[in-house]
Amino acid sequence: MQTPFGFECKFFYGDYFRGRNIEECRLVGHAAPPHNWTVDICKTCPVPGILRANACPYMVLEGKVEGTILGFRRRMKVSAFCEKAQRAVEEPYIGCGICHPLPSEFEDKVK
Repeated sequence: MQTPFGFECKFFYGDYFRGRNIEECRLVGHAAPPHNWTVDICKTCPVPGILRANACPYMVLEGKVEGTILGFRRRMKVSAFCEKAQRAVEEPYIGCGICHPLPSEFEDKVK
C-alpha cells in the first residue's frame, strides 16, 4: 500500500473506507509510547527503499521506533535477518551475499 508520503510499503496499512482513518505500520505493531508508530515516521523510513533495492524472499525485516527523550527526531531503526543463511544481514539494501551472488562475468571486474 502507498504511504501518505508517496512510497510503496508492504508494511503500511491504511483503512479510509466510509470515513475511517485507520493507519498503522505492521512492521512495528502496537508498541507502547515512546516507541509507538505515528504516520510522520513514514517520511524518513528506510523500509520502502530497502524493499525496492532488495526483494529477497529470505530476508526478514524487524523495525523499532527510536528517538530522543523529548520525542523529537523519532526514526525507524531497521534490522534484517536472512532465513537461508541463518545470520544477520549487515546491509539490508544489498543483502547477505549468499542468496544472490554476483554472476561470474562481474566477479573478474570487481577484483
